[in-house]
Amino acid sequence: MGYTYDHENIFAKILRGEIPNDTVLETEHSLAFNDIAPQSPVHVLVIPKGPYVTWDHFIDAASDAEIADYHRAMRQVIDKLGLSPGEDGQGYRVIVNSGAAGVQEVMHLHTHICSGRDLGRMIPNEPK
Repeated sequence: MGYTYDHENIFAKILRGEIPNDTVLETEHSLAFNDIAPQSPVHVLVIPKGPYVTWDHFIDAASDAEIADYHRAMRQVIDKLGLSPGEDGQGYRVIVNSGAAGVQEVMHLHTHICSGRDLGRMIPNEPK
């Protein structure tokens, strides 16, 4: 499948330093920052620095180093923010939206890490 990357999307502009962000973590291949419109008390976005549209595109085209770095960056954010489940009841949700049916709004791969309250059901039950 072909992927067309839009170099003018908001995350590309953030990566180029044209738009500021509230950085949580930066690694060689990834950037994590607080979402400007958080849906939970903790809402961090993690993006690869490379021009990848969706998770599928990333897995198909990224180097092993980029893939490992991206997933480790997510873990580092979870650790840094103390979100790992434990006796205190803390936990988190990791969300990747891909394509139209996945309601992806920015065509640059990004992972949402959400926490800080009961997040409810992942996908509400719909009447049949």
